Amino acid sequence: MLSIIAKDIHVEFPIYDPRMRSLKYSLGLKHIAKGISRIATRNLNVGGQIGAGETGRIVVKALDGVSFEIFDGDRVGVVGHNGSGKTTLLRTLAGIYEPVGGAIQANGRVFPLFDLQLGMDPDATGIENIWMRGKMLGLTTKEIRDALDDIADFTELGDYLYMPIRAYSTGMALRLAFAISTAIVPEILVLDEMIGAGDAAFLSRADARLKAFLSRTGILVIASHSMSILRQWCNKGLLLEQGKLAAYGPLDDVVSIYRSKVTVGQV
Repeated sequence: MLSIIAKDIHVEFPIYDPRMRSLKYSLGLKHIAKGISRIATRNLNVGGQIGAGETGRIVVKALDGVSFEIFDGDRVGVVGHNGSGKTTLLRTLAGIYEPVGGAIQANGRVFPLFDLQLGMDPDATGIENIWMRGKMLGLTTKEIRDALDDIADFTELGDYLYMPIRAYSTGMALRLAFAISTAIVPEILVLDEMIGAGDAAFLSRADARLKAFLSRTGILVIASHSMSILRQWCNKGLLLEQGKLAAYGPLDDVVSIYRSKVTVGQV
């Protein structure tokens, strides 16, 4: 069965600065770390906690002891203020960031869609980019071949598919990228905000394709500031505060907690 099991995840980003190489800095490291921690505690609206990491280096604790379980059929909306750790969490789920502590076990193939046009070559043709982008998404040769006609038909690009995509307009290139990315059958889909599809004339067809794409997903994890999008697609919510898990459960309950904290200025 598809699942994501996260146990006590810690993700840290070291802060590098030329001053850190000095002997004076090294001797005062612990004092500086304590001072930064006191400042960070008083400024709860700014990013993750700042303090000393496992090695003693000053770090931003982007995720701090986060644990949760997601199962087949779950659609989880990740919420929190800017800098709360939403993007870090998604990129950790996708394997882009490796935790310095804890572990994530993903049972199922994870498809991260953070940039629809990632890996596309402007000097390659549309057809060539279908193959390259498909491979980057982890599709097999057979899966790409089977999806080729569907992608070509949906884009309505015709002979342009045999031209370098540097000759495309921005909207044409986005159409192609959108068609490729939504041709997959994802087991675990990770999205950072909802994906768009370009010009207005294309939106109605794109909306139907996007709905079909998301409905095929076994597990969906999406971060968004749009409550209407989260209410449309998600049944669970996950709230982060300064890299810590503040709430996880039914979406409406988590959204209520989030909004109450925004009202009193806690997030």
